[in-house]
Amino acid sequence: MSDNNLCSYVSPEGIPCRQEAEDSGKCFWHDPSIDKRDHSLSKELEQLARSGASLHGLLLKEADLKEVNLVKRGSDTGYDLSYSDLYHAHLNGAHLFNLKLQNGSLMKANLAEANLHLCSFENTNLLGVKWGKARIDGMRVGQQISQERKAEQAYQKGDLPKAIDNFEQSEEIYRDLRKLAETQGLFEEAGHFLCKELTMRRFQFPLYSRRRIQSKLIDLFCGYGERPLNVIVFSLLLIFTSAICYFFLGVSANNEVIGFNSELSVETNMKYFFNSIYYSVVTFTTLGYGDITPVGASRFVAALEAFIGSFTLALFVVVFVKKMTR
Repeated sequence: MSDNNLCSYVSPEGIPCRQEAEDSGKCFWHDPSIDKRDHSLSKELEQLARSGASLHGLLLKEADLKEVNLVKRGSDTGYDLSYSDLYHAHLNGAHLFNLKLQNGSLMKANLAEANLHLCSFENTNLLGVKWGKARIDGMRVGQQISQERKAEQAYQKGDLPKAIDNFEQSEEIYRDLRKLAETQGLFEEAGHFLCKELTMRRFQFPLYSRRRIQSKLIDLFCGYGERPLNVIVFSLLLIFTSAICYFFLGVSANNEVIGFNSELSVETNMKYFFNSIYYSVVTFTTLGYGDITPVGASRFVAALEAFIGSFTLALFVVVFVKKMTR
């Protein structure tokens, strides 16, 4: 077959299609004028994949691909359908283990009962996907889904309505993924999707609104209840910051005010600083041994630290138990 009879499609990665072209200059798989709604293409697509042909950029809108088997046996990498459009495609019960579909579309596709183990859907449109009972363990969607990336780009350009619309779509996608992960016992993935879902919701609020600031603080403080390490880091920062305050404002020990004094030696000042750290830890945990007490402005710092500390410890227990009981 001469090159003149080959499909003119070339993927963004520079990979040409080597299939026979129709009158349009594109092959059956890449010709946008061919309506594939009335075609049951499962077997044909399996044959195309096993022939070693490039699967980039396939146009399979509303195609019937029920129970298609695209598992590449004996290979560490699966078939690559990147840049393909599977809008509203019927993929019920499909076997897509280790499939790669990046920079494409699965919008409103039916993936009920499909095996999506280790699939890669980075930068692929997942809006409105009917997940059903699809198995998603090991499935990858990337650090950002396509709508999230579009939202950030629109926000940077000052197109607020478009940004909010894409943030809403992102929230919906992450919510669907979170619910699906929870039903399958994939709680680490569910926690990640929950954080992303609530982050997308936060970006829909006005920049300096109370709800947006509150949501951001909760995210920083405990990662929406999914990151116990955030609570630990916050606790350490609070203890250290309060210790510095005690060191410069002074505290009382054995009826003597101790704290920073430029006239004292470095060793003595360091001793007082470590005493301040000790007192900060005791105050944060609300132990209150009484060997060191606050004086002057230190009393306000101690009261504030004790209040925040009691709340933080309770929150840490809740978040930690939540993670461990999963």
